Amino acid sequence: MSLPPKRPRPEPVQVVKQRRDATLESLVQGVPYIRFLGIQFERHGDELTAVLPFADKLIGNPTLPALHGGVTAAFLEVTAIIELTWAMIWEDMEAGVETAPRRFPKTIDFNVDYLRSGLPRDAYARARVNRSGRRYASVHVEAWQDNRARLFAQATGHFLMPVRGED
Repeated sequence: MSLPPKRPRPEPVQVVKQRRDATLESLVQGVPYIRFLGIQFERHGDELTAVLPFADKLIGNPTLPALHGGVTAAFLEVTAIIELTWAMIWEDMEAGVETAPRRFPKTIDFNVDYLRSGLPRDAYARARVNRSGRRYASVHVEAWQDNRARLFAQATGHFLMPVRGED
């Protein structure tokens, strides 16, 4: 009777976390507009939550005050693009292969529903990929502030995915 082949020893959890965090950081830091808006991403396993920390420069209507609609739309679109890219590179990243994408998905269309005014406080968003093929992806994004059940905006977008190995 022969013994089954030995499985390779799994990587220490800290090594895996460091690789995931470094990959996410390189994605976010590679886009100047993300840095300008101050958008950050919190990672829990393969789930990403985008965080838009409040800053006075994000106010569009100082009378209310309310977040600028363009900032809200950009926050949602950035969340969708980073989520798609994260999903696209996940398998390579987990295998320890170089994962820096040379191209991000390109927006085909992006529809935002402004459900209520964004208040002058931190905002959060999560994207869900509805469909992702080799060339096309559909994403839904939800944004909230104090209570996830009370969305202040949501969006649906369609994206052209970069061809693997294409520069």
